[in-house]
Amino acid sequence: MPQPALPISQIAHLLDVPEDALRTLMVERRSAGDTTLVALTVAEAARRIGIGRTKLYEYVSSGEIASVKIGSLRRIPAEAVNEFLARRLSATDFGAAA
Repeated sequence: MPQPALPISQIAHLLDVPEDALRTLMVERRSAGDTTLVALTVAEAARRIGIGRTKLYEYVSSGEIASVKIGSLRRIPAEAVNEFLARRLSATDFGAAA
């Protein structure tokens, strides 16, 4: 039989951290998304890059960002996002700007 969850204040006391700090950490972790995912939705991938879904679909259609179709779902491999950004970084020499 599962045990009831401890109140946040009790958890904070047991960890010897301020309750506000624990609540803040919990909110940040919830909003960060699951960083262990290997395949992202278009919306998740777009959010990671900081662009809109429509623009990401343009990159997918042009082949600039790899994607895979799983049934009727479109998924972006997480490493494809990093590879895309690395290619864009090397294509535009940000190091020389400034």
